[in-house]
Amino acid sequence: MQNRLTHLSIPHIFLPNCIAKSYRSSSELMGRFNLLITIWSLSVTVCLFPYLQLASAQLRQNYYTNTCPNVENIVRNAVKTKFQQTFVTVPATIRLFFHDCFVQGCDASVVIASSGNNKAEKDHPDNLSLAGDGFDTVIKAKTAIDAIPSCRNKVSCADILAMATRDVIALSGGPSYAVELGRLDGLSSTASSVNGKLPQATFNLNQLNALFAANGLSQTDMIALSAAHTLGFSHCNKFANRIYNFSRQNPVDPTLNKAYAGQLQSMCPRNVDPTIAINMDPNTPRTFDNVYFKNLQQGKGLFTSDQVLFTDPRSKPTVNSWANNSPAFQKAFVTAITKLGRVGVKTRSNGNIRTNCGAFN
Repeated sequence: MQNRLTHLSIPHIFLPNCIAKSYRSSSELMGRFNLLITIWSLSVTVCLFPYLQLASAQLRQNYYTNTCPNVENIVRNAVKTKFQQTFVTVPATIRLFFHDCFVQGCDASVVIASSGNNKAEKDHPDNLSLAGDGFDTVIKAKTAIDAIPSCRNKVSCADILAMATRDVIALSGGPSYAVELGRLDGLSSTASSVNGKLPQATFNLNQLNALFAANGLSQTDMIALSAAHTLGFSHCNKFANRIYNFSRQNPVDPTLNKAYAGQLQSMCPRNVDPTIAINMDPNTPRTFDNVYFKNLQQGKGLFTSDQVLFTDPRSKPTVNSWANNSPAFQKAFVTAITKLGRVGVKTRSNGNIRTNCGAFN
């Protein structure tokens, strides 16, 4: 998860049309920054609600009952095989799903390869760190589905990615849940469409809330989905500023646990090889659990956008609650990822089922 909105100054906050109409003068747009951000976040959700309702109405469980009734087992078996080959399958698939849904919706547009004069989403700088094992998981599952004659070209790549995401979460100890299906694959994938759509490691709570609200997701949803950082790894350059040049007064981010900061410096010395990566979760990096929140309580959030969930008093109560209540966290996560899966769902007029997930028909 990278590339974040840059700076949000009050005069440049964009309000959805359905709310902006109520403002009569620029002076009314002034006021306390946090209050305006809250209004903005809520207004986006309100304005998006009819759109989200339409999208979710198209989705349903057991969507392929009549066309490919065994599709979930086919995908699950393909994912399990890939998982047994490498654990990277887990974080790579989850991250691929998130990066797909936040840019033009959950339509597998991030899987499309660049061709000719078109530079696709996957080649945007924010997506270059997406591990190949995520893409391979979708391709392997697609191949397994199409090996069944009655299922061939009946299941969208977008739905395959949604199912695979559920399966890798379960394989790593997280909750299994019913996946809503019925997405179509997108007809467009451009690198330029990624700009400003993905959260960055340096984001504060206002920036996180604004970006998630633009996708119909609440602060609670954002905190739950952030816990996917209990899995996977990050390259050193994504957090180097926190351990070497945070500020003139504090070279090391003071919100970082001192011992943890020392460990990070030993694993990521200055001018380290940019391909070097370390675990996001220093304690249980291969288990989907609520230890992510316990790490935040101890100052062991790897990114600024992680640790801010504990340092900001607006989100801190949720972090503390889920650190002590794993079932409550898992329930919230299922709710959040289900809502995420409804973002930007394509209909027959602007989508289809690809014969090759990496290329348009």
